[in-house]
Amino acid sequence: MDASFSDNLTGFILAVVSSAFIGSSFIIKKKGLQRAAASGPPASSGGYGYLLEPLWWIGMVTMIVGEIANFVAYIFAPAVLVTPLGALSIIVSAVLAHFLLKEKLRKMGIYGCVLCIVGSTLIVLHAPSEHSLSSVEEIWELATQPAFLLYTASAIAVVLVLVLYCEPRYGQTNIMVYIGICSIIGSLTVMSIKAIGIAIKLTLEGSSQVAHFQTWVFAMVAITCIITQLNYLNKALDTFNTAVVSPIYYALFTSFTILASAIMFKDWSGQSASSIVSVLCGFITVLSGTMVLHSTREPDPPLITDVYSSLPQISWLVQVNGNIWKQKDDDEVSPDFITILRQDHFK
Repeated sequence: MDASFSDNLTGFILAVVSSAFIGSSFIIKKKGLQRAAASGPPASSGGYGYLLEPLWWIGMVTMIVGEIANFVAYIFAPAVLVTPLGALSIIVSAVLAHFLLKEKLRKMGIYGCVLCIVGSTLIVLHAPSEHSLSSVEEIWELATQPAFLLYTASAIAVVLVLVLYCEPRYGQTNIMVYIGICSIIGSLTVMSIKAIGIAIKLTLEGSSQVAHFQTWVFAMVAITCIITQLNYLNKALDTFNTAVVSPIYYALFTSFTILASAIMFKDWSGQSASSIVSVLCGFITVLSGTMVLHSTREPDPPLITDVYSSLPQISWLVQVNGNIWKQKDDDEVSPDFITILRQDHFK
C-alpha cells in the first residue's frame, strides 16, 4: 500500500509539473510570436519570423519538457488521476496571461481556477492505486480481455462512422464531429502510451521488454492514434473558436480516457462506492471550472484581411497617375476613390 501511495504521489507531482510547464509554454510562445510580429509579418499572415525568435523556441522546449513529464506520470499513476490534472495547465496559462500578457483575469475566471483546484484535490485524495504489472504480457492480457476489446471495437466503429459519414456532411457545422473523433482516439492513445511507459519502466529496472512483440504493437498503435488525434484536433481548432473547442475537448477526452482506463486497467476494482463517487464529483468540479475559465476569456481581435476595409479609419493622400487624391477620415470612402486606388495598385 505504501508503494502504491508513493507511485500515486510521484504521478501526481509529475502531472502538476507537466501542467506548469505546458501552461507556461503557451505564454512564452505567445510572447515570442508578439516579438516576431513587431519586426515582421505575423504568423497569422503566413510569416515565419518567429522561427528566429529565441523566446519562441524556449516555449517549445518548455512544452516538450511538460509532455515528457506527463508521459512519465502515466507510468506511475492511473489515468483517472493524471488526465484530469491537465486542467491545471489552464490555470497556469490564465494567471501568467494576466500578469505577462495583460489579459485580464475576471472575477469569474478566479472562481473557475478555484473550482479546478478543489476538483483536482478531490481526485487526488480519492484516486485508486495503480495495480502492479511485471511484464508487457500482462498488459497485453488486459488489452485483449473481452470488455476492452468490445470498447476498442465500439470506439473504432464510431470513429469510422464519424469520419466516413458525418465529417463530409456535418464536419464544418457540428463541432462534435471533429472533437468526437480525436477524443475517442485519444483514449486509445493514452492506453497505448501507458503500456509503452510501463514497458520502458520495466526495461530500466532490468527486465527488458524490447524483444516482446507486444511492445512494438503498442508503439505502432500509439503512433497511429497520435497522428489521427492531432489531425482532427487541428481541424477542429481551424474550423471553430478555440474558446469553445478547448472545454468540450477536455470534457470528452478526459471522460473517454477515464472510461477506457477503468475497463482496461480496472482502476476502480476494490474501491468503495464513496471513493468512486468522490472522484467523479471531483472530475465534474474540474470540468465546471474549466468551462467557467474559458467562458471568461476575451475573444481574440479579428484579423483584417482586406487592406481596403481600413480606408475609412485613416486619412489618405495618394498620387494616382500624377493626380493628388485626398480622403478625410471623417468621411465615407467614395467608391470612385477605391476603384482608382485599386486600378493604380494592380497596374
